[in-house]
Amino acid sequence: MGHLRAGGSVGALEEARRGVGRGARRGAWLGGTYNYIDQILGGILPTLRDDTPDHAQLKKAAECEKISYPKPDGKLSFDKPSSVFLSNTYHEEDIYCHLTLKDPSVAIDVNYKEYASPEQRYCPAGVYEIVGEDEGNPKLQINSQNCIHCKTCDIKDPTQNIVWIAPEGGGGPSYSKM
Repeated sequence: MGHLRAGGSVGALEEARRGVGRGARRGAWLGGTYNYIDQILGGILPTLRDDTPDHAQLKKAAECEKISYPKPDGKLSFDKPSSVFLSNTYHEEDIYCHLTLKDPSVAIDVNYKEYASPEQRYCPAGVYEIVGEDEGNPKLQINSQNCIHCKTCDIKDPTQNIVWIAPEGGGGPSYSKM
C-alpha cells in the first residue's frame, strides 16, 4: 500500500500525498480528520480509494438543474476561441483526425438525448459542438484543430465513445508563450 514511514521511498511519499485528496472526497471534516489521524499514526491507515471512474459518475440531464453560464466579460473570463488562440495550438493540415468516435450514432442517440451532450461543456477548448439542432437534425461536429490535448473527452465521456489518439508531428498547444 505504500505507507509513509521513516526512510520511505519517493513512491510512498507520492501515494501518501494522493491519499490526502482521496480523504478529502469524503468531505472536509471526515477527510480532514482521517488524514490528521493518519499523520499522527505515521501513515499506517489504509489509503482511501475511489474506484469509480469519472465517466461513470456523470448524471443524466433529467436528474440535473440546467446551469446558465454568464457570457465572458473579456476581463476576468474569456471565450473559448480566444483562450485556444492563446495556447498557440497548432495541428498539421494533412494529418488524420486524432479524435474519433467508436460509434457515431451514440453521440446523438445517447449523449445528446440522455446527457444533453456534455462534451460541449467538459471540453475546455470547444472541440465538440452540436450543429443542426435548430433544423431538428442534431449532429456532433468535432473541431479537432482546437484540441489542446487535455484528454478530458477520453476520460469523461459517459459512454466512452470518444477515442483520443496522440497526433503525429508534435502538434498541439505550445504553452511556453502563455
